Amino acid sequence: MTTVKTGDTVRIHYTGTLKDGSRFDSSEGREPLEFTVGSGQIIPGLDIALPGMAMGEAKTVEVPCAEAYGPVNPDARQAVPRAGIPADIPLDPGTQLQMQTPEGQVVPVVVVEANEETVTLDANHPLAGQDLIFAIELVAINP
Repeated sequence: MTTVKTGDTVRIHYTGTLKDGSRFDSSEGREPLEFTVGSGQIIPGLDIALPGMAMGEAKTVEVPCAEAYGPVNPDARQAVPRAGIPADIPLDPGTQLQMQTPEGQVVPVVVVEANEETVTLDANHPLAGQDLIFAIELVAINP
């Protein structure tokens, strides 16, 4: 029987949940997720769970935050002058925006707080600091 090894391209169906049971993502109703095992295309804690799995096998994988999106980084929060943000951009807490670094890289941010002088933006991944649980099913292996 063929089992997954590093370097194989695989396709999985998955459902990702938090410890409280709330679902944050799923391939349900979509094509399976395809990636090369060990290539860094997915979070490390999920990537290392695949070698040794057989076609059609299903399992649940608990991924600690350090092997997912990492801990919350307080330095990823930044207060910027409100005057530097165009007036037509909504600044309600929870609003997702995009910023551009001086190097031209686009960074997704979330408005955390806004007052008359400043807007506090958070560039942490929304799942940073969270332990994740994935129910996965291996649906294809291409060595």
